[in-house]
Amino acid sequence: MSRLKAAVVQVCSGLVVPENLADIECQLMAHRHEKIDIIVLPECFAMLGGPQAEVALQADEIREWMASIAGSLGSWLIGGSVPVHDAVDGRNHASCFVYSPEGEEITRYNKMHLFDVEVSDGKGRYRESDDFIPGAGPGLVDIGRATVGLSICYDLRFPELYRTLVAQGAKILAVPSAFTKVTGEAHWEVLLKARAIENQCYVLAANQAGTHPDGRQTYGHSMIISPWGDILAEGPAQGAAVIMAELDLDELAKVRQRMPCLNHRRL
Repeated sequence: MSRLKAAVVQVCSGLVVPENLADIECQLMAHRHEKIDIIVLPECFAMLGGPQAEVALQADEIREWMASIAGSLGSWLIGGSVPVHDAVDGRNHASCFVYSPEGEEITRYNKMHLFDVEVSDGKGRYRESDDFIPGAGPGLVDIGRATVGLSICYDLRFPELYRTLVAQGAKILAVPSAFTKVTGEAHWEVLLKARAIENQCYVLAANQAGTHPDGRQTYGHSMIISPWGDILAEGPAQGAAVIMAELDLDELAKVRQRMPCLNHRRL
């Protein structure tokens, strides 16, 4: 089969990890009979709005939950980001874990680009490097019928990362995020479409959506985008949702054949 069924989960995570996980599980189990091939959760899905060091203490339990969900649904699960403590550095990695349909942990990507910026919103100053260590390199996972390139949120602004993932075989790009409302309104859709079009890939972008306990407002509008730049599915501006679309790998191959941009590169 050349088609994959993809699901992107949108949430508004709060401070209580078990409650956040239970809400996601409830959403996904409502679709358990739909034979979903690949699921993407947003960045900070287990908790957003409080100290990430507290979440890191529960990383093992979160990973066990992810393994259980993947196995129960028989789906590939790309787990947004989980803070994982580094005993040497003292900070955490923002880690995107991938689980197989059998519930096995297959790989882990550590977020490379850290969000150290000023945003004109209720939170204002973001300094991920206070709590996190940047990852050392790109991450991919072979899910059988396609290779998925892994990224997290702020990575979206660095096109060279995605071109590297495509050069290594990616046909699907996963972008779990907690994009702010201000930056999302300005750049979310255009950046996602650009990454899809310029790399001739499907993009699965799971975003947080709503107001979080630390005053952060996230943009929502989770999206599944085709290699031609069409929005195949889109979530609401606020609140929880599961959006789904079929990814036609034959159509992707036709797009790359008809307009072989990736073969025409001169740099």
